[in-house]
Amino acid sequence: MNRRLALVTLVVPDYDAAIAFYVGSLGFDLLSDADLGGGKRWVTVAPPGTRGGAGLLLARADGEDQSRAIGCQTGGRVAFFLETDDFARDHAAMLAQGVTFEEPPRHEPYGTVAVWRDPWGNRWDLLEPATARQDHPSSTARDS
Repeated sequence: MNRRLALVTLVVPDYDAAIAFYVGSLGFDLLSDADLGGGKRWVTVAPPGTRGGAGLLLARADGEDQSRAIGCQTGGRVAFFLETDDFARDHAAMLAQGVTFEEPPRHEPYGTVAVWRDPWGNRWDLLEPATARQDHPSSTARDS
């Protein structure tokens, strides 16, 4: 039996604003945008090159309870982890797109990481795992 985590729901206030950020600013791929009727859409996005990993289902809040959860779906904890093979490249690109980082990059035993927020307050880690850093040709210069 083959199973995988395919999608994670991210509640957003507006489909188009979420697409503009995740696709336009972060460079994610828009995998689907289907009208479901009644103002609902099936919108999925994922980082480019995602093979077998989870994507996001961008779900517009429906009602007060869901609206209150926007930006705080995990009680203020980091909810999502965007893994990269080149932290410096992606960190610089995200800063250039106006992404707000809560902290400067830090080196942990598990890799290079910095916490950032999407426009609605959801906390993310940009993470280059230590194994990717060791395999990256510029890792010696970057980690000195």
